[in-house]
Amino acid sequence: MAIFAPIRLPIKRRLQTAAVLTWIACLGYTSMIFFYFCTIKYLWPVIIAYLLWILMFDQAPDHGGRRFQCFRNWIGWRYFAQYFPMTLIKEGDLDPSKNYIFGYHPHGIISLGALATFGTEGLNFSKRFPGIKPRLLTLQSNFNIPLYRDFILAMGCASVSKESCENILKSGPGSSITIVVGGAQESLAAKPGTLDLTLKKRLGFIKLALVNGASLVPTLAFGENDLYELYSTEHTSKMYHIQQLMKKVLGFTMPMFNGRGVFNYEFGLMPRRRPVFIVIGQPIHVEKVEGAPTTEQLEALQRKYIDELMTMWDRYKDKYAPNRTQELRIIE
Repeated sequence: MAIFAPIRLPIKRRLQTAAVLTWIACLGYTSMIFFYFCTIKYLWPVIIAYLLWILMFDQAPDHGGRRFQCFRNWIGWRYFAQYFPMTLIKEGDLDPSKNYIFGYHPHGIISLGALATFGTEGLNFSKRFPGIKPRLLTLQSNFNIPLYRDFILAMGCASVSKESCENILKSGPGSSITIVVGGAQESLAAKPGTLDLTLKKRLGFIKLALVNGASLVPTLAFGENDLYELYSTEHTSKMYHIQQLMKKVLGFTMPMFNGRGVFNYEFGLMPRRRPVFIVIGQPIHVEKVEGAPTTEQLEALQRKYIDELMTMWDRYKDKYAPNRTQELRIIE
């Protein structure tokens, strides 16, 4: 394989790369724009008012984002999905009169399949599931970053806090949330050819389902872990302990990884062009419980959810993960 990308490529491929680069570099260029504005003294009153509004008044992150459908429909998101390419597999219809919690697996390095499926219309989610309005949830800290927060709010992203989840699920029929269940810890196990899920102790989304009577929808992305090369870190190494400290303090961690570049195929922050198949499973009906769910109720629903995930894996693994190096594992 050539190391560098050829000079002549179809314009469609250039547009696909540009769309992915727009997202990968989003945090960087929005921060640069903000700091540039800070150098213009005539804008200081506006900037101060904007920061005060973020810190004291704006409740959008806890109330479903500030979703702009025209932004979600931007043609660039379709090029984004075509870059890999990504494919959405629908196992069944969803009743728009109900609310749902989509559990997305695996986290991968940066959950690109979750973004394409639930954060945009790159895979035509609204047409495939009419009446369902998903909010892709992320860390509250992301909404403290000027301009970047407005970018993801426009996509309909919201905070993953308990308050945010309950506000969305109670906001009307079809209002749903997507939680990347494995979180930062799972990103440290995102090795190509594997599917190691951090799920044993993840009961928060199970409790949300029981308290709100929201159906659970397991979502399994075949190929998410193949988009980057992960440099594994031994649990006894200094780097692993630094990553765990970072996760404890900041709420997220950054695995050591490598992808490709815009003009080369061997190193960089861009994901590799490898297919991703996102399977949205059948909903697991959940009866609303009064009061706090018991440990037995939580564990019973969790087992049912994990069993459905395993069934989905067995159903599609030979078709969508023929080059796997191991089977799906629930590691912690």
